[in-house]
Amino acid sequence: MKNNYLKSGPIFLAFLCMGFGDVVGPLTSQLQADYELTNFMAGLVTFMGFIMFGLLSVPMALFQDRKSRKFVLLLGMVIALIGLILPILGDFSSFGLLLGALLLLGTGATLLQVAGNPIMRDVSPEGKYSRNLSFGQFFKAIGSLSGALIPLMAAKYWNLDWKILFPIYSVVLLIAVIYLYVVKIDEQKDDAATPASFGSVLALLKNPYVFFMVLAIFLYVGAEVSMSAKLPNYLAHQFNYDIKELGLWGTLFFFLALMTGRFLGGVILNWMSPTRFLKVTTVIAMLGILGLYIAPTAVIGFVSIFLIGLGFANIFPLVFSITIDAMPERSNEISGLMVTAIIGGAFVPLIFGAVADIFSLMAGFVVTLVCIGYIFGLSFYKRK
Repeated sequence: MKNNYLKSGPIFLAFLCMGFGDVVGPLTSQLQADYELTNFMAGLVTFMGFIMFGLLSVPMALFQDRKSRKFVLLLGMVIALIGLILPILGDFSSFGLLLGALLLLGTGATLLQVAGNPIMRDVSPEGKYSRNLSFGQFFKAIGSLSGALIPLMAAKYWNLDWKILFPIYSVVLLIAVIYLYVVKIDEQKDDAATPASFGSVLALLKNPYVFFMVLAIFLYVGAEVSMSAKLPNYLAHQFNYDIKELGLWGTLFFFLALMTGRFLGGVILNWMSPTRFLKVTTVIAMLGILGLYIAPTAVIGFVSIFLIGLGFANIFPLVFSITIDAMPERSNEISGLMVTAIIGGAFVPLIFGAVADIFSLMAGFVVTLVCIGYIFGLSFYKRK
């Protein structure tokens, strides 16, 4: 038992570091103000956070199939660490330097996703992969939340700003690198399996089950990014919240609910099957989205936001683990495809925005409802 905890410890720490990549969201408004950026230039901040998921996920999945997941995990941490140190050395002197740093941070987060999700299976007891992956996502949620909370606390108590994130994240990543380096991990490999290739990855998409599950990740991540971005607008639209002073509480509350839900998911999966839990959690998410339309007061609105966060919390690890458990011999290719699908966070919000511009903000939330409704329907799909 102690050996399991020793091996899983650095993996959970890697998931915490994985969440640091989500700092591009909270940083956008801060950098726009400090560097006097246009809206287009500010949009490059989040673009840097997503682009590498689309470009590197499959190549790195193939690389780790030949090298090792631990090596790719370490490489991702080191690249992210370099990205965090560069602005400190450059005294945050230019926006271009920050963009380069965020590109490296996004690259590191991509590698952590590619290697972290399947390597969790290597350090998990039999039948506990889904549970541990949910706990891993709980740690990732803590990392994601820190991007908004640490600058708020630094400004309130120490008269500091967002720059404090870089040395803090650097120290945590350095500890994670050392911890993972010294721990021996026995990776599960099927010696009879054919080595992964671009052809084998693309061939997997011809499998309807894999295609539908990868699409689920694409839609889920897009729905999550849409929620985190538009909930402040929802509070301003429905309850006249000042979007600059109070609207951000919508996003913070959503992330707190995600974090809570992922911890509870890790507990619930000790006694509930992943496929059944996927049905339950998507129903909760859809009820929360519908609650946004009927909430008569801000209190009920926040209850709906909390339900959305609880429902969203475990969808990613459930879809991921269910798919890999169904085809463990193709875990690296599946991991590459699913991490590539995270790029849905760049495209689904565009659809949300187009619908909101044409009709109304509340009509835009229908896009997220359709995304989660698709995953609910998919939870009944039986692989042949």
